Amino acid sequence: MTEKEFTEISLTIGLTFGIGYMLFIVYKLAEESKAGKYGMMILFVGLGLGIFGFVAKYFIKLYLASQIS
Repeated sequence: MTEKEFTEISLTIGLTFGIGYMLFIVYKLAEESKAGKYGMMILFVGLGLGIFGFVAKYFIKLYLASQIS
């Protein structure tokens, strides 16, 4: 396993756990602040957009790599 492969796998696993932890934090924050349904939706939509950006980056990277080869 090369350093590049290890870094890519570690980044993916670490960010996955980080995203899961952020979901927990946002849920607890919304629950403790009594944000209500609308407030909780806004918090999770914001977090969801960040997660979408992370996933989209991966697919864009794959697409661009296939165009270069």
